Amino acid sequence: MSDAPDAAPAPIRVFLLDDHEVVRRGLHDLLDSEPDIEVVGEAATAAQALARGPALRPDVAVLDVRLPDSDGITVCRELRSRMPGLACLMLTSFDDEEALLDAIMAGAAGYVLKQIKGSDLVAAIRTVATGQSMLDPATTARLMSSLRDPTAGKPSGDKRLTVLSERERAVLELIGEGLTNRQIGKRLFLSEKTVKNHISRLLAKLGVERRVQAAVIAAEVREHDDAGR
Repeated sequence: MSDAPDAAPAPIRVFLLDDHEVVRRGLHDLLDSEPDIEVVGEAATAAQALARGPALRPDVAVLDVRLPDSDGITVCRELRSRMPGLACLMLTSFDDEEALLDAIMAGAAGYVLKQIKGSDLVAAIRTVATGQSMLDPATTARLMSSLRDPTAGKPSGDKRLTVLSERERAVLELIGEGLTNRQIGKRLFLSEKTVKNHISRLLAKLGVERRVQAAVIAAEVREHDDAGR
């Protein structure tokens, strides 16, 4: 039997996306100090991330949600379409159910707040690298509760849609698919401002305040329609 030690496992390859250089540098230094993690690249914009990311073949991408030219959720969706095995960890400074829903629909493996301790972020990266989910438990629990509640708009869901215009119904359906305002605008050939106006009106007509509530209604209507076919 050989006495040679087993070869050390390959380090977790991490790609960073944040528009603040100080944040990127801090994350880079924090992660590179870990023996089992290697930062293979970084970007300040969505365009840079989509251009550089795939060639570097990272295991985990740490993505800032808010970016000057797009958003991290769109980057997550795009990168995962090219690298299905990539684990995306969304990093944000706010606790936002709407962003969480979008992150889940985009296939993100984790969603953590920037206030997280460095050691906890390292642990989160190790967790998602193994294929597990690291979505913020409290926020996820609230969202999943609303999604699973059979009384959350189901009885009157179809009836409520009758108050919407054809364009508002189209916007609602795309909200349910997890698209951002920018993506909805491109799909329907509308400006982002027009999309926002449509969303404001449809929320008021549906009697809800949050985009995530509208997404739940859209999902229930789609489920009802599918069941009726």
